[in-house]
Amino acid sequence: MATMNQHILTRVVQGDQAAFADLYITYRTPALRFCISLLKDEEEAENMVHEVFLKIWDRRHQINPELNFHSYLFTCLRNMVFDHLKKMEKDQLLRERYWQRMQNIREEEGEEEERRMELLEDAVNSLSTKRKLVLKLNVEQGKSYQEIAELLRISKNTVKNQLVKARQLLREKLDFAAL
Repeated sequence: MATMNQHILTRVVQGDQAAFADLYITYRTPALRFCISLLKDEEEAENMVHEVFLKIWDRRHQINPELNFHSYLFTCLRNMVFDHLKKMEKDQLLRERYWQRMQNIREEEGEEEERRMELLEDAVNSLSTKRKLVLKLNVEQGKSYQEIAELLRISKNTVKNQLVKARQLLREKLDFAAL
């Protein structure tokens, strides 16, 4: 078998594609089984076997037909599988870091939103009872100036003035709190 492999390898080194096809047919199945045993992924194993054989063809001039091709092939496959597994581990780590960062950002945004809501609530609570009522009727219940005026039995102009002053005070308190 060794002399047959040497003869085939010598022809491969010389660029004989038919000899390379024979080499591929001889080693494909054991190489595939080896990769599957390490990767547990038949499709990826198939891709790696093809990739290694392409590299062997590209580097055929470096092959010494007198050395053990079997060891060479399986060492190449093992190294490629290990590199692949390291890359997958690194990719997984990067994905985990990304999701952790996204989670942290969401939590920070949630905390910031919660803080803003607390500041707004405090600012609204600091308004006079009448201004607070006018603001809530307008903002929370969507009532018009006219509807608020009729409901509270005050002029439409008073409603407008109360809302302007309420919003101005809220802006001032929120701007001050943001500093």
